[in-house]
Amino acid sequence: MTRLDTLEAEIKKLSPAEFSQLRDWLLEQDWMQWDQQIEQDSASGKLDALFDEAERAHLAGKSTKF
Repeated sequence: MTRLDTLEAEIKKLSPAEFSQLRDWLLEQDWMQWDQQIEQDSASGKLDALFDEAERAHLAGKSTKF
């Protein structure tokens, strides 16, 4: 049995309240990892092309307010 299989089996044993707590924790972890990845990509220049494209579109009047 893999670690993931073991985790899945244990998760199935959780009460609804425990499952809710786990879900909230997992979502928070996911958001933190996403934020870290965006920060790393920004610092490394990986997002520069996207920023340039968005800026050109905005200057050309192709953006909308939201």
